[in-house]
Amino acid sequence: MRVAAIDCGTNSIRLLIAEAGADGQMVELDRRLQIVRLGQGVDATGEFHPDALERTFAAVDDCAAVIRIHGCDRIRFVATSAARDAHNRETFFQGIRDRLGIEVEIIPGAEEARLSFAGALSGIRPDDEPVLVVDIGGGSTELIVGGRDGRIQHATSLDVGSVRLRERLLHSDPPMRDEVDQAADLIDALLDGSGVDFPAVKRFIGVAGTATSLSAIQQGLPGYDRAKVHGSHLELDEIAHLADVLLATPVAGIEAGTCLPMKRAEVICAGALILACIADRVGEPMVVSESDILDALAQELLASEPLA
Repeated sequence: MRVAAIDCGTNSIRLLIAEAGADGQMVELDRRLQIVRLGQGVDATGEFHPDALERTFAAVDDCAAVIRIHGCDRIRFVATSAARDAHNRETFFQGIRDRLGIEVEIIPGAEEARLSFAGALSGIRPDDEPVLVVDIGGGSTELIVGGRDGRIQHATSLDVGSVRLRERLLHSDPPMRDEVDQAADLIDALLDGSGVDFPAVKRFIGVAGTATSLSAIQQGLPGYDRAKVHGSHLELDEIAHLADVLLATPVAGIEAGTCLPMKRAEVICAGALILACIADRVGEPMVVSESDILDALAQELLASEPLA
């Protein structure tokens, strides 16, 4: 059986096609990502922008073509923060139905946390606990604390992400000092109310675009290399330094000086600030995992009952 998992976030849309190997383990057949910025302006207007929908539908057309080539038996399409917030989400839903013939699943924060944690631990095996998994998306940030066995002890979804923070507070290019201070105050207030016992954390795992992008930048990769990013470590001072540099650099300079595409470069300073605030509280180095919610979705599809 072959399956296709699609994760549509506020900033990117990602596809993973996989099948079960002879040993029962998941075998990756195709993995791809496009930056579509579905959440463009949603925080301010409460609606999907027509340009954002157009970009997203074009990316889904590409996904549909790849899925047909691989002959997938099952498809699952999940959407998170932006799709939860937009008033005109039915337009988005219908566009996905037209292209893939399936319904969009808007997963709640608790389900997103469970999948993120399971996905992270499928790729990284921590040697101590409790484990904190941080998933900084475009519209929200998931904080999940649990054990090495995968059991979740506490999970929360913060209403701040790289796109939302950039659009709401970090207006200048590069952001001005007072904008950064206001953004940091917002992040700290949300972390204060998160219920996470940060000093108790023994292992710190970062997943998704902010963590992986910062690893690529820190390593000076000329092009994004998933194998080099997965399992890499970022020290506390490295995270803080990256945030300071990115917050002081215009978007054009980030795009020219790193392997990030423009739409990632536009919001990476906001994601870096969120991560720096979290890392400062944790006080432990972060290991970066390329395995995340997308991997968990595919694994669950493969583990479900066979088709009749």
